[in-house]
Amino acid sequence: EYKSYLSMGRIIKANKVVLVLNGRHAGRKAVIVKNQDEATGDRPYGHALVVGIERYPKKVTRAMGKKKQNKRNKIKPFVKVYNCNHLMPTRYSVELNVDKELLNKNAIKDPAQKRKALREVKSKLEEKYKSAKHKWFFQKLRI
Repeated sequence: EYKSYLSMGRIIKANKVVLVLNGRHAGRKAVIVKNQDEATGDRPYGHALVVGIERYPKKVTRAMGKKKQNKRNKIKPFVKVYNCNHLMPTRYSVELNVDKELLNKNAIKDPAQKRKALREVKSKLEEKYKSAKHKWFFQKLRI
């Protein structure tokens, strides 16, 4: 019997920062773009579309030149649909104003559209990073 793990109120909702627990991006931080609590035909479990950071920005010091600083401020994002059981919600949330047309479950199935979506996400994340808010989100997870 499938028991709903969301009986005590929705924890996994849009703009919430989550930690990815399983798979290639395990230990990475991500933001939920759209979540689907109920199972669908192709995915018989609750799942969420997330945007995360595959490669975090490196540390920058004052002694570094502008070119080096810009290179170190780059972020490599990922976009993926995850089973909600493989995501751990945190208390943080990040407002990512991404284009919903560009970023949905069907769009990321097509490689060309996925690249386009990743470019958009990359620019949004780097913009957020440069605004110096959400510092915790842009740092590697350390234990």
